[in-house]
Amino acid sequence: MIELFHLSQPVRCRPADQWPGVAVELLGTQTRFVQGSRWRHRVIEAGDDSGEPLILIHGVGGHAESFTRNLHNLARQGFHVYTVDALYHGFTDKEPYDDDQRYVYQVEALVDLIDALGHDTVHVEGESMGATIAFHFGLSHPDRARKIVLNTGFGHVKLKKTDFEPVKGDLGELARLSREVVLDPNQEAMRKRLEWVVAHPESMTDDMVAIRLALYRNPEINTSMRKVFRIDKDWKWELPYTEEDLRGYKPETLVLWTEHNPGDGPDYGEYIAGILPGGKFYCVGDAGHWPQWEKPEEHDAVLTEFLLEKPYQA
Repeated sequence: MIELFHLSQPVRCRPADQWPGVAVELLGTQTRFVQGSRWRHRVIEAGDDSGEPLILIHGVGGHAESFTRNLHNLARQGFHVYTVDALYHGFTDKEPYDDDQRYVYQVEALVDLIDALGHDTVHVEGESMGATIAFHFGLSHPDRARKIVLNTGFGHVKLKKTDFEPVKGDLGELARLSREVVLDPNQEAMRKRLEWVVAHPESMTDDMVAIRLALYRNPEINTSMRKVFRIDKDWKWELPYTEEDLRGYKPETLVLWTEHNPGDGPDYGEYIAGILPGGKFYCVGDAGHWPQWEKPEEHDAVLTEFLLEKPYQA
């Protein structure tokens, strides 16, 4: 039986065209570099020291600005929130890179950041690739995890069920779009790549396209993206874990999915929630791969009520 997560009350989301630009949304936040014992991390943060620590991790090829629309609102709800450039991404460090140990290093980098921020334990939400990092963090470091949110992604687990409902978009399409924009970072290719993550293409803004394009035109970042997107290798993942390996998984976890997630639909997210001990499931309607961007108020309400167990304050 899947345990569904319910909000205490409906949440009204403003239309996409009523959101200000990224620069305006980031006013009043702090962007800084945090030096850990092994890596230097770029973070954008909001909230005071009394807030519950929450780290937000973007998807593959992304960067901290993916959670632009959530920082201030989550801080108002009672979090000290950090959105980060994951290891190998943005302006966070890029070495050592080992394709076979990539997620191991990314989890180690997350722990390195938590230590550097001075927290014993944190909540973590990961989106897509970030969800893979968050899952493996919860699996290997349950003593450092408060609660986990897996946003449209999961870890390297071989599933017993394979007959999920087909949906629009797949990893092959994502790989092709990513390859094109890494090899030739231009505005048209970047817009197509970012439109892949939203249910309605017009909801992807010009300034978000410009930010990621500027990052991909940075020689150091572009070199790292060539490795991350396996430009010279097949784009496939090893699955070292089985469902039986999840029996010892400890963190309380919410699987946050969407109605129009490309590649894997809501039934996939429900199945994940069902195989995680005590897992819960919530589906955001009329959203694609970026619910935190497409339906930020609903996303923030879910995080508030699941992580803090208190009513969301609009």
